[in-house]
Amino acid sequence: MDEQALRSLPTAQPAASEDDLEPLLARARTGDFDAFQQIVLRLQPRIFTFARRLTGNDADAEDVTQQTFLALLEHLDQYRGEAPLISWLLRIAANEVHRLWRQRRRQIEPEHSDDDDSAAPLARPEFIAPWRDDPQQLVLQQESRMLIEQALAELPEKYRIVFVLRDIEGFSTEQTAEILGISVPNVKVRLLRARLMLRERLTHYFGDPQRRVVPDHDHG
Repeated sequence: MDEQALRSLPTAQPAASEDDLEPLLARARTGDFDAFQQIVLRLQPRIFTFARRLTGNDADAEDVTQQTFLALLEHLDQYRGEAPLISWLLRIAANEVHRLWRQRRRQIEPEHSDDDDSAAPLARPEFIAPWRDDPQQLVLQQESRMLIEQALAELPEKYRIVFVLRDIEGFSTEQTAEILGISVPNVKVRLLRARLMLRERLTHYFGDPQRRVVPDHDHG
């Protein structure tokens, strides 16, 4: 499976254009709550889809979406338009998801720290095989899309969030590092691990077992 196929994971429908939102933003800044609600109605599906992809369940995604728009309401005067509004909101949502995960980890493992992946060796895949079908066509099929989303949900949280931010939402490595509070080298390593793990999981579904290549772990 090639990297381009991984990057072809289904995304949410495009949000309203910034030009369409600008009049609503101007009214919302004056205290017009109806204008703010119109912004929410237009952008909420995109934020929910993003949060659902990261959290893996509707309840958490709804909470993250609600917190994201509450943050927008509270800090609307701080948005200056240097970046598209949807990008600004996705940053907030990503931080909300990350905060939720940290909070839950502390409840289970009070001394847990977000360890550095940059020095750890990369695991070699256990299942290598060319795909039976064209990867670009597979992502257009409903059943295949469900399997792809399932495989994404099975990734460890710290790899999943980097993959979604970088390869699906299109944030830069530096932006992803800033959002997550980790180093740029760590983002790069986590993204590589995420791609390798996701590719291996999907190859189990779509690979041709008759052409499987078992990696030699004793060499290289």
